[in-house]
Amino acid sequence: MTEGLQHRDAGTGERYDVFHTDCLARDVVDHVTSRWGVWVLIALRRSDLRFYELRESIQGISEKMLAQTLRLLVGDGLVWREVEPTTPPRVTYGLTAFGRDVGEPLTELFDRVTRRLSPGEQ
Repeated sequence: MTEGLQHRDAGTGERYDVFHTDCLARDVVDHVTSRWGVWVLIALRRSDLRFYELRESIQGISEKMLAQTLRLLVGDGLVWREVEPTTPPRVTYGLTAFGRDVGEPLTELFDRVTRRLSPGEQ
């Protein structure tokens, strides 16, 4: 029985089954919707940022969690990372085209929530 399964053509004749634990798409969604993944994507929506700028813009995130989250998002192809060979190294992060595409509905959700919670609109 395959009713209710979410399949998508993977391009090579394979299909993604988003309800299967080994599904690549599921891993990406898990990384995007993790506690900090959403905030990293939203923070990078307007401009590229250096590591310390990201850490400062996302209150409550530790350096360790930011580094971990960025590593996953870079690995998923959502975020790019550029290292300039200076002392200390200058590391900048930004959204890839895929990251902008995935981040757009997150930004819309964030904007809807903040508009709804604005004074006088509750």
